[in-house]
Amino acid sequence: MAPVPIFENALPAQTNIEAQKNLEAQKYEIFEDYKGEYRFAPIQEAQVSRAMIKRYFNTMYERAISDVVIVGAGSAGLSCAYRLASDRPDLKITIIEANVAPGGGAWLGGQLMTPMVIRKPADRFLREIGVEYEDEGAFVVVKHAALFTSTLLSKVLAKPNVVLMNATAVEDLIIHKDFEGNQRVAGVVTNWTLVALNHDTQSCMDPNTITAPVIISATGHDGPMGAFSAKRLVSAGLLKELGNMRGLDMNRAEPAIVNNTREVAPGLILTGNGIKAAKEAAQILESSLIEGGKIVGKVSA
Repeated sequence: MAPVPIFENALPAQTNIEAQKNLEAQKYEIFEDYKGEYRFAPIQEAQVSRAMIKRYFNTMYERAISDVVIVGAGSAGLSCAYRLASDRPDLKITIIEANVAPGGGAWLGGQLMTPMVIRKPADRFLREIGVEYEDEGAFVVVKHAALFTSTLLSKVLAKPNVVLMNATAVEDLIIHKDFEGNQRVAGVVTNWTLVALNHDTQSCMDPNTITAPVIISATGHDGPMGAFSAKRLVSAGLLKELGNMRGLDMNRAEPAIVNNTREVAPGLILTGNGIKAAKEAAQILESSLIEGGKIVGKVSA
């Protein structure tokens, strides 16, 4: 058998490549002129493809095991991600959003009007993220809902431990038996949204998966994943039955959304309030022993 060669100069060679890149960068003739002489640094089409592919698929590889998966990047999902990422910078938080544009319905107020009305004490969160508002006593008004959503979105994406995968749909839940032999939600089944919308028009297009000890469904009232996951819990024997729809009553409904945000089945939190969901998720993680994205025991008191 031929001896295996030893490449002792691998590091210097890499250094030479970097030096060559720096040298080439110095040769770029760029000019920021808006009178007809604007010149970009040169680029090749393959460089663009490789820059995107490398980073995106490295992210998919790294986030195949996450600490928390948040389904939905609307106001609840983004608020949850912000609070969790701020309080626990050690966590790998992955947000899955079916739409191309994150933000859900939080870009506008009611009936497509632009102001956003927020009841107190939620105004504290606006002050924390730096969104100005008009105080109306029991509630505050942000001049445009997009100001809140864009500010929150930018702050979430700036967190180094947060990844957002938009144009990606959650098609199902992963449900395994846990260390005690009980059924537990252990991750999500994902696919490109355009693929998920075309299962009836094309041949089999298999999905992917993300494993995580905590899944947070923050899909809003129009998100199919919220209703689907609740129905899945019934079929898996984790819930007995679903409740019925009721008429509008803000003074009953909105407190109920906050107070009923909880772990509805082991491993799955259903939420309409991101801050409460973040607290619920933190409690689960702090009380659990986790290995490879799975809960393998409880922390001793």
